[in-house]
Amino acid sequence: MLSTLRNAWKIEEIRKRIIFTILMLLVIRLGSSIPVPYMDRDIIRQIFELGQAGVLEFLDLMAGGTFSEFSIFALNIYPYITASIIIQLLTIAIPRLEEIAKEGEAGRKKIAQWTKYGAVILAIIQAIGTTFGFFNRALVAQGPLQTAIVIISLTAGTTFLIWIGDLITEKGIGNGISLIIFVGIISKLPSEFLKPIAWARMGFLNAVNIIKLILLVIVALVIIAVVVALQEGERKIPVQYAKRVVGRKMYGGQSSHIPLKVSMAGVIPVIFSTSLLAFPQTLALFFKGEPSEWITKYLTVQGSVGIWVYSILNVILIVFFTYFYTAVQFNTVEYAKNLQQYGGFIPGIRPGKPTSDYLNRVISRITFVGAISLAIIASLPIILSHIFKMNINFGGTAIIIVVGVALETVRQIESQMLMRHYKGFLK
Repeated sequence: MLSTLRNAWKIEEIRKRIIFTILMLLVIRLGSSIPVPYMDRDIIRQIFELGQAGVLEFLDLMAGGTFSEFSIFALNIYPYITASIIIQLLTIAIPRLEEIAKEGEAGRKKIAQWTKYGAVILAIIQAIGTTFGFFNRALVAQGPLQTAIVIISLTAGTTFLIWIGDLITEKGIGNGISLIIFVGIISKLPSEFLKPIAWARMGFLNAVNIIKLILLVIVALVIIAVVVALQEGERKIPVQYAKRVVGRKMYGGQSSHIPLKVSMAGVIPVIFSTSLLAFPQTLALFFKGEPSEWITKYLTVQGSVGIWVYSILNVILIVFFTYFYTAVQFNTVEYAKNLQQYGGFIPGIRPGKPTSDYLNRVISRITFVGAISLAIIASLPIILSHIFKMNINFGGTAIIIVVGVALETVRQIESQMLMRHYKGFLK
């Protein structure tokens, strides 16, 4: 591992990308300390300390504490995630959007641009709801100019994060949007790890609670192992290329394989599911200024019934988005056409539609395993925390995101290394 890091650092291009990524993430953390004007942060902290935030405590964890501190990055990139969900669903529902998405690089740029526009609109709506809804008590000045400055500050913060995410993706290492969420979660780790010490000081950490805590740690380690297995697991489909004679030379005839990953969608389904499940309570907070008792009871992890409803919906949404995102990423019909065009075929399978049907069957099976595994490990810590009566925010979802993003980033560094004939991390 250390030798690999040294080799990566020796390559000027990779070194520049790593340094650029670190600097951008540092800018984000520094920006997280810039407060929004005309907001009383003490009152906001009191709201969170009194436990009135409910589901927003988890969103605060994902945002790296910027929500509870109400910095300019308080909204984080969740408007962008919500806009991505809406645009991708509309791409399936509207044929014209589907055609644009299939236009190659130009189509993807259009879709990405519309997603950013949608994110800005949603950021404005969310900023208005946050200012006049849940955090209305913390608004020091009620004038139109002051409230406009608050809304503009929050919207500008989200827009800036989206821009930084694009820069990291283009000039750095890894996916920029995922890394922003990653660094936010990591920044909250110290406070989460210090919770057992606080419990011990308050006298809550007896023998029974210690056993519960150890069990949760074991579950967390199992989750990490499963996530690594899902991210690295793949099904190799053998491919044979027919021999072709071009002039006096013979081409083809070699054997290859199609690597189909068990978790092709990565951590995207988990992020999407979390965003959607947080939406009802967040909407209630924005319009009512306080948590909805009905939503808290039936749709959040704080409710006696809601913990089970939330877990079931979480499983369903993760499975849905896993299949959905896999279908978006890997078009079996197009892949079968390209394979036939270049003289490739799967042994025992006819080219064309039979190849497409075969790939669909294989992907459906391995995606089912990946989706169910993701759903279980995302929901299990939530259920265990409820059963053991332990308030732990750093659950399965956060662990999945952290491990998944870290593996994806390492994989990108490894691909850069392999291009230059260096041994990678995963070998």
